Amino acid sequence: MNKTKILVVDDDTNIAELISLYLQKEGYETQEVYSGKQAVEVYETYKPDLILLDVMLPEMDGYDVCKAIRRTSKTPIIMLTAKCDVFDKVLGLELGADDYISKPFDPKELIARVKAVLRRTIKDEEVPIEVKNRIVLEDLIVDKDNYSVTYQGNLLELPPKELEVLYFLASHPKQVFTREQLLDKIWGYDFVGDTRTVDVHIKRLRDKFEGDHPWSIKTVWGVGYKFER
Repeated sequence: MNKTKILVVDDDTNIAELISLYLQKEGYETQEVYSGKQAVEVYETYKPDLILLDVMLPEMDGYDVCKAIRRTSKTPIIMLTAKCDVFDKVLGLELGADDYISKPFDPKELIARVKAVLRRTIKDEEVPIEVKNRIVLEDLIVDKDNYSVTYQGNLLELPPKELEVLYFLASHPKQVFTREQLLDKIWGYDFVGDTRTVDVHIKRLRDKFEGDHPWSIKTVWGVGYKFER
């Protein structure tokens, strides 16, 4: 079985080597490059499954590398940035990055985000029936077209955002999403608020779906949430 290949791009060789070590321990194959120009060149021959891309790079910065790769490829990109400014993070995401990690980062967070992004790129054979914005499970129907939810045969009224959270998670079973990713997908980057908004909506959903059912919204501690069947 071929290993998942990850291209690590960071001008600090020590950091690049450390990231590679973490990834290799998890069974990934890695290649390190130390400049933006080199990243674009090696990308064409290495053909990685995911790119960890530092923002501050010589010759071409991470934003330019991201733009160059996005012209021809949808390979997932996670930006690494020492900048805490929201504008810099939003810029990277708008240019096509799939996620970002702020330095310094915890190795567990790095691995969790890598796994989460990779999962989103793989088709899950157990995806529930979805027809025209409609999710159908054994005891649950979520219809996004008319914003209705039927649970155990009864119509259940949900506020729009709660329905959208449920629909999005149910559409991606077993995939872990960070709070930031859920804010982006459901509220959008222009939303003024913090990640606690996601926690509140998840709690309200759990409170409304009482009793036994073959699915659940699980908390992945330190990372985010996933829909489990």
